[in-house]
Amino acid sequence: MYDRFGLFIGGKWLPALDGGTAPVLSPVTERPLGQVPVAAAADTAAAIASAAAGFAVWKALPAFDRADALHAIADEMTRRADEAARMITLETGKPIAQSGREWGLSIDQFRWFAEEARRIYGRIVESRVPGGRFEVHHEPVGIAAAFTAWNFPAALIARKVAPALAAGCSIIVRPSSQTPGVAMVMVDCCRAGNLPDGTINLLVGPTATTYAPIMASKAVRKVSLTGSTRVGQQMIRDAAATLKKVSMELGGNAPVIIYDDADLEGALNLCVPTKFANAGQVCVTGDRFYVHDSLHDAFVAGFVDRARAIRLGDGLDPAVGMGPLINAGRLAEMERIVAGAVRAGARLELGGARAAGFNAGHFFEPTVLTGCTDDMSVMAEENFGPVAAISRFSTDDEVLARANASDMGLSAYAFTTSPKRARRTVADLKAGMVGINSFAMAASEAPFGGTNHSGMGREGGIEAIRDYLDVKSSQMVWA
Repeated sequence: MYDRFGLFIGGKWLPALDGGTAPVLSPVTERPLGQVPVAAAADTAAAIASAAAGFAVWKALPAFDRADALHAIADEMTRRADEAARMITLETGKPIAQSGREWGLSIDQFRWFAEEARRIYGRIVESRVPGGRFEVHHEPVGIAAAFTAWNFPAALIARKVAPALAAGCSIIVRPSSQTPGVAMVMVDCCRAGNLPDGTINLLVGPTATTYAPIMASKAVRKVSLTGSTRVGQQMIRDAAATLKKVSMELGGNAPVIIYDDADLEGALNLCVPTKFANAGQVCVTGDRFYVHDSLHDAFVAGFVDRARAIRLGDGLDPAVGMGPLINAGRLAEMERIVAGAVRAGARLELGGARAAGFNAGHFFEPTVLTGCTDDMSVMAEENFGPVAAISRFSTDDEVLARANASDMGLSAYAFTTSPKRARRTVADLKAGMVGINSFAMAASEAPFGGTNHSGMGREGGIEAIRDYLDVKSSQMVWA
């Protein structure tokens, strides 16, 4: 299924220079989906040289031409939506409807940033020097590199590639080796934009032969990461040697507050499908559910009923509501997290084990735990799986303090019918994104990103393109 693709360097699909390949495994069947080229260090060097040549041409094009190219890419992505959704589901296991929505969000990124390319505004600043004035304008930072995770293999790439291209940068994409095909389809769609050769490049391969040469290169001026906090910390250290610009969206551990005045049914109807979307493998999903004493028992009962009704299976089946975890390691981690919580005193209300009835695949039951305390790892750490940890609270002051007792600060959520309480919650929660009666945070028109150990910089909105631009000022004096 990868035969049409490969590494993308200099405007061409290529095998690895040393002929190296590796299998991509299905999380549903645990069998290979196919073989993909594995980049050697020489391939990465070629991609960097290609990006340098592409940048020289791309940056010189007028912004309106770049905008037209991004719209053409979006048009091609729209034509190939079914192919892309199927690829996402094959590689990640997520339900096909979720894959289709992800591809649609990715198209939207190219549409949005096509228009933002036309709006990279400078300004005039009056000078104190007689006859002078300052002109402030923006230039593309140079070659960018995008490192992405497997859980949203299309959207994470689109949120980096679209603003980089809009700004006038060339870019090297290094997707997760577990989901390379989705990146290949997207990069192939970019050919519809008639980008100069080298403007976009794709590498698949291990850290030693891809990440390390990119981080060491002085030519690469910007890197963007979606990954773990540990990897982000290492990237900051590595970027320091060549003073690269860095933006990153890292881990989360989102609190969800259910206040006593919440619309209980409305909250449950959003919380359950959101929690178990992509088998819980979502950085911004709710992990810690804080429920007011007055609603706790009813919330738990409704949560369990809805979670029990979720059908597990192959995401290509439209009737399936939750697919597998990405690999066996995630299965083992879920077992460890649940066992640790139960040993510490949590009550297992639902699930907690590998799903029965499957001869293969990394399936774990939708799981609900109650009686969770803040010192349990299921509350203190991101579980990144289909595990909902529920705890009681009594007062607003208490729950806001508990929600903020984390090094993470990606997203947070609350359900209330009080505008006053909503405003206070938004003001007090320490997170880059706060949803009130909503989990819909990933939109092309709004900034997406976190604070503290959850990262820096923003993807989406007018803020995103700034990470791919340098500011230049000049003073002109005329006698």
